[in-house]
Amino acid sequence: MVLIIMAAGSGSRYGKLKQFDELGPSKEFLMEFSIYDAIKAGFNHIVLITRKKNKKYLEEYLNKRLPKHIKINVVVQEVTNLPEGCNINYKRIKPWGTAHAIWCAKNYVNQDFAIINADDFYGSNAFKNSFQYMNRKENNKNYGLVCYKLSETLSQFGSVSRGVCKVENNKLVHINEFLKIQQEDNIIIDSNTGKILEEDDQVSMNFWICKNQFFIFLENYIIKQLKELKNIEKDEIYLPFSIKENSKLNKIEIDVIDSLSKWFGITYIEDKKESLKKLRKLTEDKYYPSPLWQINKK
Repeated sequence: MVLIIMAAGSGSRYGKLKQFDELGPSKEFLMEFSIYDAIKAGFNHIVLITRKKNKKYLEEYLNKRLPKHIKINVVVQEVTNLPEGCNINYKRIKPWGTAHAIWCAKNYVNQDFAIINADDFYGSNAFKNSFQYMNRKENNKNYGLVCYKLSETLSQFGSVSRGVCKVENNKLVHINEFLKIQQEDNIIIDSNTGKILEEDDQVSMNFWICKNQFFIFLENYIIKQLKELKNIEKDEIYLPFSIKENSKLNKIEIDVIDSLSKWFGITYIEDKKESLKKLRKLTEDKYYPSPLWQINKK
């Protein structure tokens, strides 16, 4: 099974590349805990999408640590890597966004796959549940989305953007994007819209399960979006919107999978202290070895 990890972001609110911040007790990156949990669940192919300047470093770093039987590909999200026929002379420095990042992995994946962010901690049960879902034959035509409770995905140091899911009969109906969610006086509110949200609202943290055919759709979607972007230098092509469009056009159902895990991440630099504390506690409680790879390195 393939796990694609998106690690090409800029970390603008965090202040640096948070994907490579040493948060584990033995200075592990946060994404290493996701890789560890994924391997333990049964995933055996890791595809990491990053920027060109990080490729060689990450290849050497991961190959030294991960078990030998795990296949590793480090893929560069190049601004100039676009579907055939697209104008590659756009004046663009910023990556094209998460949908384009996944499309860049098309030559490295030949089966169904799961997607996560590098700067989120998803929890071991989330990977167990996603792996089991991917192995169920009755879900052969369905996509999947691993969801978390909104109250467990907030930051006490500022607002967060979240995709709040409407779910019926364990199927995703739609996702509402709220850009400035925070807790104020025992209520959770999006300050942009004034919408009050519920603690138990299910949210997407970009943990998707997709079919291999999605790459074909993505190519056409990117071509279409490039023609419609208002600001060609800054606007991005987002993964959730591409999945939504794919679902609508191809009548694909998206199953909502309960993570049964607690999420945490590092949206702001102030979140680092809490993440360090949580990873240390998980290690002390023997959920993870320290160093992380001393058991798996075979």
